[in-house]
Amino acid sequence: MAGSGFGDIFKVTTWGESHGKALGVCIDGCPAGLALSVDDIQIQLDKRKPGGAYATKRSERDKAEILSGVFDNITTGCPITVVIMNEDARSADYSTLSEVFRPSHADFGYHIKYGIRDYRGGGRASGRETAAR
Repeated sequence: MAGSGFGDIFKVTTWGESHGKALGVCIDGCPAGLALSVDDIQIQLDKRKPGGAYATKRSERDKAEILSGVFDNITTGCPITVVIMNEDARSADYSTLSEVFRPSHADFGYHIKYGIRDYRGGGRASGRETAAR
C-alpha cells in the first residue's frame, strides 16, 4: 500500500491492520547510541487508551515490544521495529458492514483508492492503526 511510510533519511513505515494479528512500525535512520527503552514507548501508548462514552469498547493493552534496533536500552543504528499485538479484535462484530460503507468513515475512500474492502473495523483506515504512529 502506498503511503505507509514517510521520510528519506529518517524513514518511518507503519504496518498491520485494525483486525490483523498486530500493528507495528519500522524506523530506519535512527543513529546508534541513543537511550531508548520499551518504557519510553509505552508511556506514549498509554496516553492514547480509549475512554468515555463515545470511545471504542474494544479492550487493547497496546503493549509495545521492540523487536530490533535496540540492545540494552541503546539504539544500535539498525532499523528499530516495534510490534503491538491485537488482542481484542472481534471481526465478526463488523460482518453486517460487509456490503455497506459506514458514514463518516474512510471505508469508501479507501475502497476507491486501493480497490480493497476490509470492513473488519476499517483495516488500514482505522483509528487503531495510529497506535504505530
